[in-house]
Amino acid sequence: MAETIKLTDRNDVRDLVREKYGAAALTVLEGNGPACCGGNAGGGDSCCGGDVITGDLYSDMEAASIPEAALLASLGCGNPTALAQLSEGETVLDLGSGGGIDVLLSAKRVGPTGFAYGLDMTDEMLALAEKNKVESGTINVKFLKGQIENIPLPDSSVDVIISNCVINLSPDKDAVIKEAFRVLKPGGRFAVSDVVVDGALPDAVRADMEAYIGCVAGALERTDYINRLTSAGFENSSIEPTRLYTFAELEATTCRSEAVAALPPEEKAALDGKVMGAFIRATKPSGRSGYNE
Repeated sequence: MAETIKLTDRNDVRDLVREKYGAAALTVLEGNGPACCGGNAGGGDSCCGGDVITGDLYSDMEAASIPEAALLASLGCGNPTALAQLSEGETVLDLGSGGGIDVLLSAKRVGPTGFAYGLDMTDEMLALAEKNKVESGTINVKFLKGQIENIPLPDSSVDVIISNCVINLSPDKDAVIKEAFRVLKPGGRFAVSDVVVDGALPDAVRADMEAYIGCVAGALERTDYINRLTSAGFENSSIEPTRLYTFAELEATTCRSEAVAALPPEEKAALDGKVMGAFIRATKPSGRSGYNE
């Protein structure tokens, strides 16, 4: 059984995420196929290309408009660029930008008068993103190194924040949400894809799933997510499910859980649909320039 990391141990969680996603980026950089959850190479159903969480998120047109390596490195759970309704001239920030797929797609949507930032803490992912930027010929893009809990941008500097299945990995989600609020312009939009839990999971299941980075991990319960956004100052918060997962599907991926496998069939079936990919929206009030001002 994989070692379970307590989400209260922030440095351990960050180190584990950095290690796993760094390995995933190297898989693509070295030409060994698509990045897989947990950084495991080899393809097949256990790889993210065929994963119930990460597979089939982008249209053929979107996939054809970016370097193949950007698509191979995608480890998200949604397509925030398609749902965020980006407009010409806007400035976008992608939290946990990985190989750069959503940054490059955003740059196309906001056009030459707009700009797209990507923020990531993993050197290998940043190297892959820079490679994809050069290959795509995209100019209105910049990748930044840093943590999503401490965004290296000024107050009120971006119009839209997107993210793709990354906030659930953070050991300090309140810091992420507060930083997102800080860097958004008044009236700016928080528009992220994330893994969300509907209702409570059994403690044993939750602890076991936390060992699999990129899966259920530290996913927030949906009401808790809304409450945290409201506490940070956001308004008009909403959560729209985009994919409901059965636990049989999760067990068929690298989200395998010994705790779930040990449950009687009727208890396992009762958990179906409690874990979901979702699109989370919120707005920074027009009259607010900072957090708790």
